[in-house]
Amino acid sequence: MSVRFAVLGAGRIGQVHAQAIAATDGADLKAIADPIAQAAEAAQARFGGDIRDIDTILAADDVDALVICTPTDTHADLIERGARAGKAIFCEKPIDLNLMRVRACLDVVAQTKAILMLGFNRRYDPDFMALKAAVDTGQVGAVEMVTITSRDPGAPPAEYIKRSGGIFRDMTIHDFDIARWMLEEEVQTVQAAASVLVDPQIGALGDYDSVNVILRTASGKQATITNSRRATYGYDQRIEVHGSKGSALVENVHTARIQVATADGFARPPLLDFFMTRYLDAYAAEIAEMVDAMTARRAPRTGGHDGLMALALAEAALRSVETGQAVAVADVLADAA
Repeated sequence: MSVRFAVLGAGRIGQVHAQAIAATDGADLKAIADPIAQAAEAAQARFGGDIRDIDTILAADDVDALVICTPTDTHADLIERGARAGKAIFCEKPIDLNLMRVRACLDVVAQTKAILMLGFNRRYDPDFMALKAAVDTGQVGAVEMVTITSRDPGAPPAEYIKRSGGIFRDMTIHDFDIARWMLEEEVQTVQAAASVLVDPQIGALGDYDSVNVILRTASGKQATITNSRRATYGYDQRIEVHGSKGSALVENVHTARIQVATADGFARPPLLDFFMTRYLDAYAAEIAEMVDAMTARRAPRTGGHDGLMALALAEAALRSVETGQAVAVADVLADAA
């Protein structure tokens, strides 16, 4: 029996998930909702499903699960409405930009016993999963240091930045989640530095475009994250895990797996251009995970707690930039209690 999905929000990421649903065994796209009729119609033309409003979807007997791809400031309300309507929920990160609001939302999820999966797609990337398997099987020994590089080809438009919550909550949040996953310990302190080096308008909007973060666990394990809104050479996504027995590394993905060597040197094709191509397999694996979790009636591998903790690290990083000091994650969580 198929899991029947409705996609809320038919923009760029909504269409990525609609495509994944259409291509996944055991998944059926029943409905699409978007206040912009043209966006909904474009998604319907490509992937099928009925065009309905959100109220109709929430009341529908033929929809089992919601895929929330709407703006961030709508996520928590839609999660709560979906949970109370008896739907399983897949939501793009973050749940909200405010930790107290996230806690309140997760309380509703717990009370209704709803299935909630957070869209930390990088955990489902085949290469990153292979890296984690190398860690889990002890090939690198005890994890000591994690190094994450994530750089976008270019900055998003100003209108996006205004609603994004800032680089730590929008971009680095993915890396915070991966760091927690690879370190296998919760982060105790966060030290961050941030600058505006790419576009002065980003600074005028109160955000940063170039950041570095050091995470430290209670046992002393460290993760270093470097982010930039500019990479002239493509979408830069690399991770290294260093341990007591060795290291494991995921390098960038190129448009083709060929390298040409001549007397002039070595040449390779360019990197993939953005997240929708680099993480296409990961998005498909996310929907497959949601289907499997619902079928087995188990919790998905990335849930509400992961969303809460990644946002807490983002908040700690922002405080660190503002104060110039390392920030205790426990203090950030206590302030949101």
